[in-house]
Amino acid sequence: MAASLRPENDDDLAEAHEINVTPFIDVMLVLLIIFMVAAPLSTVDVPVTLPGSNASPQERPEYPVFLTLAADLTVSVGTAPVSREGLAAALNAATGGNPDTRIFLRADQAVAYGELMAVMNLLRDGGFRQVALVGAEEAP
Repeated sequence: MAASLRPENDDDLAEAHEINVTPFIDVMLVLLIIFMVAAPLSTVDVPVTLPGSNASPQERPEYPVFLTLAADLTVSVGTAPVSREGLAAALNAATGGNPDTRIFLRADQAVAYGELMAVMNLLRDGGFRQVALVGAEEAP
């Protein structure tokens, strides 16, 4: 016969074998809000409709220099519009005077080929020979 030394009406709490997920959900919601706020800040704000490309994507530098040719033929370095005469000076300021910096050229698909070549000639005349054309990625 076995005897128990503990009284029947013991008020010890039973162990809960469940994980409290409320703190995890709170952290995830905070991270979601942070990413929702930060994502629009990391994009270039000049609206351009890029033509498609099936080329493999290249590595992006930490601080890329974007040159944008919009559909209305305005030229922008980053998000700041510049005149065509002041393009070389604006690029020198954006690259720190390094002509070997790769310039990412974005042009709207409505821009005529001759206008794109005119901007590329301005880049060459300014001493910038490292030009990468940016296109929208197409699904295979």
